[in-house]
Amino acid sequence: MDGVPALQEPLKKVLGPATAKVMAEHLGLHTVGDLLHHYPRRYEERGQLTHLADLPMDEHVTVVAQVADARLHSFASAKAPRGKGQRLEVTITDGSGRLQLVFFGNGVHKPHKELLPGTRAMFAGKVSVFNRRLQLAHPAYELLRGDGEEAVESWAGALIPIYPATAKLESWKIGKAVQTVLPSAQEALDPLPDSLRAGRGLLPLPEALLKIHRPHTKADITDARARLKWDEAFVLQVALARRRHAETHLPAVPRVAGPDGLLAAFDDRLPFTLTEGQQKVSREIFDDLATSHPMHRLLQGEVGSGKTLVALRAMLAVVDAGGQAAMLAPTEVLAQQHHRSITEMMGELAEGGMLGGAEHATKVVLLTGSMGTAARRRALLDLATGEAGIVIGTHALIEDKVQFHDLGLVVVDEQHRFGVEQRDALRGKGKQPPHLLVMTATPIPRTVAMTVFGDLETSVLDQLPAGRSPIASHVVPAADKPHFLARAWERVREEVEAGHQAYVVCPRIGDEEEDPKKAGEKPAEGEEKRPPLAVLDVAGQLGRGPLKGLKVEVLHGRMHPDDKDAVMRRFAAGETDVLVATTVIEVGVNVPNATAMVIMDADRFGVSQLHQLRGRVGRGSAPGLCLLVTEMPEASPARQRLNAVASTLDGFELSRIDLEQRREGDVLGQAQSGARSSLRVLAVIEDEEVIAEARAEAAAVVAADPELERLPGLRTALDALLDDEREQYLEKG
Repeated sequence: MDGVPALQEPLKKVLGPATAKVMAEHLGLHTVGDLLHHYPRRYEERGQLTHLADLPMDEHVTVVAQVADARLHSFASAKAPRGKGQRLEVTITDGSGRLQLVFFGNGVHKPHKELLPGTRAMFAGKVSVFNRRLQLAHPAYELLRGDGEEAVESWAGALIPIYPATAKLESWKIGKAVQTVLPSAQEALDPLPDSLRAGRGLLPLPEALLKIHRPHTKADITDARARLKWDEAFVLQVALARRRHAETHLPAVPRVAGPDGLLAAFDDRLPFTLTEGQQKVSREIFDDLATSHPMHRLLQGEVGSGKTLVALRAMLAVVDAGGQAAMLAPTEVLAQQHHRSITEMMGELAEGGMLGGAEHATKVVLLTGSMGTAARRRALLDLATGEAGIVIGTHALIEDKVQFHDLGLVVVDEQHRFGVEQRDALRGKGKQPPHLLVMTATPIPRTVAMTVFGDLETSVLDQLPAGRSPIASHVVPAADKPHFLARAWERVREEVEAGHQAYVVCPRIGDEEEDPKKAGEKPAEGEEKRPPLAVLDVAGQLGRGPLKGLKVEVLHGRMHPDDKDAVMRRFAAGETDVLVATTVIEVGVNVPNATAMVIMDADRFGVSQLHQLRGRVGRGSAPGLCLLVTEMPEASPARQRLNAVASTLDGFELSRIDLEQRREGDVLGQAQSGARSSLRVLAVIEDEEVIAEARAEAAAVVAADPELERLPGLRTALDALLDDEREQYLEKG
């Protein structure tokens, strides 16, 4: 077996090509090592040894008893009309009571030969009642030859591993395959440094692998899982620590704002003072910008906590220092919205080179895919000459034609919408790597996971600016209590009569082909299969019915950009009473006069998305109202999710709930890439402590030995974890 370490041996050599093919195709297992790391999902106990006198109903039990008698009966049934059906009834006794076993059909032959009166055996199965008598149907049994007490104990108390399996490969077949490769576990290279393992009292890796697959006691399972959790947390942390370490060694141009430049002029014209949180986070960002390696910071903030303002101050500091800043938005609506709000906030400071522009002014340009040729050419020229200090755009910014004079800072809004290639393409437009600031309003589960693991420095804005109003949220159970829905529309009318405006959000547009795949996700638990409600249908029904007489307009992603912009402008100007929209309004839309939101089929949206949507109301001085309409039954998980959203306005708390419900979809993005999860025993929320400790240990290891030359086992584990696809996925930050 020259040259191939035992754990890298292909399974087809060990298990044969047919089994190996199924394991590769259905479970993603290719080598002996992969199979050893395919851990049991749970363990069945063959029941405790039980006296026949006190058998519990509906439970799996193991009994040791003697066969008292065995009778074969014939009977007629639909399948065997001529009385050819066979039933074997075996009565067993252990001295404390009697119990009947039954076997049917072809299953009678073997026990009929083996279970003769006087035979002693162990029987395992589920207790049921038939004709008011307890029985075991088709129990598993093991004949006891001689009187070995030991055999009885070990067989009855065995913990039987149940593996994640597929229809093509049952758990017990996987168990047999594991049994075949288990001796190779002795050669597993340990990724944990000895000092760390000893210091934390963790099992050696070979022992942990033996105990997770063949535990003798529940304590074995606990010890093995504790050790394997550490492996997963530590190896991943080392990957992140090495990235942080590499980032700090890249060169970047330090960007320090002057004392009386653009930033100072902007601060002077602000009509309010920054919150403590905004000041603190701005200091963290300015400190990063002043260093000679690229900032790599995540700015998490509640909806409405003023992230855009903090990001704008960072951009102005970079312009002050002679550089340019680019803000990347996920949609055109959002890019236009950011452009509008930033030029409004800056006033004459955004009119660089124009008559009436202030002394320190710069140009703020917008660049999107749907701009006219002339406007686009002008914007590109302003970027190339450095005339424009700030550019806001969609991924149109990433195209080859776009050249910057000196790109110093990239701000990415709603990071989860941008792929690694896009981010890299934009970062590649700087002469040296630009600083990077990533903003997210709701820590989506993967962001929470990455934050808990952390390869980005994190800043948190958790204070709402003064004058922001709380948002009351309520679940409207439309199926159980239709009058609640009628009341919801009355509330919308009341808000409009008080001079305010409202949103109605639907999951679907309504002009698509009636393709069930397009009609939304799979129906949730216990739900009939109607398609999700659509903007175009709902707007019509409301206009003719409960909101008759009000000015109702629609907004969705397939409208022409100019039409979308016109609708948004009318709504922002107060000309429209109710806007019926898809989730295009989810981020960045700022209409302080909108106070109410009704979300139809709210159970079709994720927790984070609902929180994000709700943040569009209550942006002014009047209190906000969000009504979550659903037809899901009260006991369903979907309703519990909605109740959670209604019960708290804390986005960080909600993202935890979201993560606990969905599991992390894997921090390394296997949910997206379709490969299997790299996290098998580690749960991001439950194991936060392990992760935090592993992060500290990993940072120390990487600082002392960045190339891990002294830790070959760790290097091997890292290579296995970070194949190219995952490496790239992690790069998305």
